[in-house]
Amino acid sequence: MEEMRFQVDVLIPTYKPGRQFKKLLERLDGQSYPIRRVIIMNTEERFWDPGWEEGRPTLQVHHISKAEFDHGGTRRLGATYAEGDVLVCMTQDALPRSRDMIENLIRPLTQPKVAASYARQLAAGNAHCIEAFTRSFNYPAESAVKTKADLERLGIKTYFCSNVCAAYDREIYQRQGGFIPRAIFNEDMIYGAGLIQAGYKIAYAADAQVTHSHNYSCMDQFHRNFDLGVSQAEHPEVFADVPAEKEGAALVFQTARYLFRLGKPWLLARLFMQSGFKYMGYQLGKHYRWLPEKWIRACTMSPSYWR
Repeated sequence: MEEMRFQVDVLIPTYKPGRQFKKLLERLDGQSYPIRRVIIMNTEERFWDPGWEEGRPTLQVHHISKAEFDHGGTRRLGATYAEGDVLVCMTQDALPRSRDMIENLIRPLTQPKVAASYARQLAAGNAHCIEAFTRSFNYPAESAVKTKADLERLGIKTYFCSNVCAAYDREIYQRQGGFIPRAIFNEDMIYGAGLIQAGYKIAYAADAQVTHSHNYSCMDQFHRNFDLGVSQAEHPEVFADVPAEKEGAALVFQTARYLFRLGKPWLLARLFMQSGFKYMGYQLGKHYRWLPEKWIRACTMSPSYWR
């Protein structure tokens, strides 16, 4: 594919979209690089505002029920409606920070063997300082290209590619079989692992930036990390040889140092409590097969996955 001559389709799953989603559509409208089609996979039609489609002939909306939603399957279905050279996946709460976000995101796909690229996520203005640091830890200021040779150095981060905002070479995507049909979480990283193992590369495009952060409670962190652990337990072919615990410990240590430098050591209690809930959720998720069904339903943030 020649540089900057891609046809780009954007795929966004939505559920109860609101004002932030409206802002996302407006910012996609204003991108410097033309978007061929915006494909919406909306969960529950009653939550959709048909007014968003007015004046947007490129918007294509498909409705599904809540019971039908799946992190991998819904995106996989949405990708079948795409016809462009590049498939850009986003979430409804990710806001491009500039008009050239799409342009910067897809540029790495012109490099040999680069099959995916993902954007830098920056915290919103109302984000807690711990959440803001977590974003900067996971999404640094320097761009990078990851290959199979980086597994020893980067471990699990070699496979990392976030569908909050990521671009995929659609021809390679189809050749690789796409996102897995059923996933409670991590469909992007599972696909990324397949790319790396097949000899392709994943680019991190730090100049493609979106605003995206969450002020999760401790229980929110617990539920989220339970599902994270489940996804890793269900895919040992991806995660068995690249454990995530070391990376998690590094994040806690670096965040603690940051809080001291910030002059807010009292926030260590919050950090350690959040980290404890994350770890408990993650470990329970990794061993979910040992748990009674009612425990699983109490721990997950995706009850429909277990139906």
